[in-house]
Amino acid sequence: MIFTDIVNQIINGGFKTHLMVYLLSLALGIFIIQLVFNKLLKIVVRKTNISYSLLQQTLKGIPTLLGIVIGLYVVMEILTIPPRPLLFLQRLFNALVIMSLTLLVARLFSGYLKQKFGKTSGAFASTSILATTIDLTVYTIGILFLLESFGVAISPLLTALGVGGLAVALALQDTLANLFSGINILVAKQIKIGDFVKLSTGEEGHIVDMSWRNTTIKTSNENMVVIPNQKFATSTITNYAQPFAECSIAIPVRVSYESDLDHVEKVSIAVAKEILQETNGGVNSFEPLVRYFSFAESSIDFNVIMRVKTVTDQHLIRHEFIKRLHDRYQQEKIIIPFPTRTVNWERAPLL
Repeated sequence: MIFTDIVNQIINGGFKTHLMVYLLSLALGIFIIQLVFNKLLKIVVRKTNISYSLLQQTLKGIPTLLGIVIGLYVVMEILTIPPRPLLFLQRLFNALVIMSLTLLVARLFSGYLKQKFGKTSGAFASTSILATTIDLTVYTIGILFLLESFGVAISPLLTALGVGGLAVALALQDTLANLFSGINILVAKQIKIGDFVKLSTGEEGHIVDMSWRNTTIKTSNENMVVIPNQKFATSTITNYAQPFAECSIAIPVRVSYESDLDHVEKVSIAVAKEILQETNGGVNSFEPLVRYFSFAESSIDFNVIMRVKTVTDQHLIRHEFIKRLHDRYQQEKIIIPFPTRTVNWERAPLL
């Protein structure tokens, strides 16, 4: 019946007139909203460190949807519409407003999380666990408001959802444990996407994603290790990116007992300086150190302490340092001894 009334109103009022009013209202609404959004985006970008491309991606399609809402509102105000079709259009207008606000809030929160916690490389989404949780919460609230706008009583529905949620929570204890473990890790801010971590179980690499169930770590050999959030949260974790990415490394070296230790120290420090200056990943402002620490069975052992920009840079630094130090020791006649052991044996006297 409502559809028939709308058709009759269009015919009696003139289809072309009504269509022209709606199209003009729609175009005006989209133009105004688009103009306002562009100005707001520029103001936000100037006053914050949020990227313009991120805001555009977050608010994609929102101006058009709000423009349709404004166009529909103008049509209801200008045209003379019978009560029943008008009631239908008012409910449709309320539904579109709720949908627009729900989509806007969900995208704003997701965009904020991307900006707050950083971005990941590759095909993995950053902080997907928080984005998914917030989207689910916002969309659920939006659907409840939408149902209420159409006259549906949501109190019995909330009661049913509460009982059903309790049953689901009991059935999905492990899944919920992984979900809340992941949220707790991100909210604590001790670990974030992109950090290089090492677990007590031996896995190490960059965190590239934390979903509602698993944490994905990208190892140095480009493999992906997937760890349940609950196991990840209960592990002892070394975070090499906190409180800052730079770290010191100690490279063990040994020389023979016949070596001049002062000369060994000068040569080793000179080589270490060259490596830090010439190799990518080295902190060239750092002064390398030599620390002797042991009289071993066949050598005097010491560490050469150097500093790298990130923990993953240590492999190249170690590689280049060992090669160049070996060549320099040969030039300086410094001996790196083989492991040997001297045994003094005395024959027991005959009785």
